[in-house]
Amino acid sequence: MDIKLSDSFTINKLIRFTIPSIIMMVFISIYGVVDGFFISNFVGEIEFASVNFIFPFISILGSFGFLVGTGGSALVSKTLGEKDYRKANEVFSLLVYMIIGLGIILAIIGFFNMERIAILLGADQDMVNPCVIYGQILMFTLPFLLLQFTFQSFLITAEKPHVGLIITLISGITNIILDLFFIAIFKWGIVGAACATGFSQVLGGIIPLLYFIFNRKNNIKLGKTKIYLKDIGKTCVNGSSEFISNISMSLVGMLYNYQLMKYIGNYGVAAYGTYMYVSFIFVAIFIGYTSGVSPIIGYNFGAQNTIELKKIFKMSIKLVLFTSIVMAILAESLAAPLSKIFVGYNLELLEITKKALQISSLCFIFSGIAIFSSGFFTALNDGITSAIISFLRTLVIQIGAVIILPLIFKVNGIWYSIVVAEAVAASLAITFLTIKRKKYDY
Repeated sequence: MDIKLSDSFTINKLIRFTIPSIIMMVFISIYGVVDGFFISNFVGEIEFASVNFIFPFISILGSFGFLVGTGGSALVSKTLGEKDYRKANEVFSLLVYMIIGLGIILAIIGFFNMERIAILLGADQDMVNPCVIYGQILMFTLPFLLLQFTFQSFLITAEKPHVGLIITLISGITNIILDLFFIAIFKWGIVGAACATGFSQVLGGIIPLLYFIFNRKNNIKLGKTKIYLKDIGKTCVNGSSEFISNISMSLVGMLYNYQLMKYIGNYGVAAYGTYMYVSFIFVAIFIGYTSGVSPIIGYNFGAQNTIELKKIFKMSIKLVLFTSIVMAILAESLAAPLSKIFVGYNLELLEITKKALQISSLCFIFSGIAIFSSGFFTALNDGITSAIISFLRTLVIQIGAVIILPLIFKVNGIWYSIVVAEAVAASLAITFLTIKRKKYDY
């Protein structure tokens, strides 16, 4: 039996509804990790560092998909809760058409400026060419990547999280298989890695687009629309936290790479790349849960069902805190074997990476509550509060920590900064949850 946004949720039903979103986000992270594994082990450490160097820029462009997806689904789910089904469909359609046009524009800009961007970011002479090759190939599929990120949220709002999971599995498995053939067997190097990723993004974007065009039984459908400038603005405000979060993480990633090049060199960038791959998997659980529960929160907020809203909030806090502790323990215990998977071929790099993971894994104790809090306020259509949490967590605090702590602790200070930033952000998130509780009655 399908679970509806209007249902009364127990903790078991809540987990059942959100688990496809969690698995989907984890799987997206895993096939990103597989990309890194193949590049690192079959192409080389320079190419591995190059991909990690240029990827933050690609992530910045992809963030527009998260902006429209999360912000738009919060608005559409609230509109569904208000029983205005016609407008919900028109707003949904408008946002999809808008992201297609935006994706094409961004792809053109990115393609013709890729070399300038790589140099501007600080890539050394050996890394510039691989950065350009990888980045330019992925510009061809950028519109589909934006669609993929946008539909991840809207499929949950459409009460079809399992469809989103199936599409992600198809896209991810395709990426892994093509990595195997293009990189390990055909020896296409970084070109093969980019082609494998790009083709999977095409599938991830076009399949849900066709689903919404031809499946007319959903609670939201793709069709005719009107220009709702106010709702476009509301979407941008709602989704600004996720947009800021992704932009900030990319900018901070560039700063970490700069600091690591300064203190260690290419080995530092490769070690940080390994941390990011591992972090993607663990953080994906929190992001997946937040994405899955957000339409439920938005619907009940629109329907003014405060009893259900309070219940969802309490259950979510308990689940997030429990998972945070488990994730930190698991990450700490797996630091050595995970490092060996990526850089086991180089003992010096292995030691640097292992130490980095052992220190930074403590951040997972704090990251869950900050991620959930930001998404929670987005679902309540309070984009300003959500954006403040994300902006301070992913940019201001991180930048301060990664600049100051290395001056005291040298290289280890870079890894300490990850933990310190998440701890401060968690405290900030708890403060906002406490202050806003009476306003939203959760």
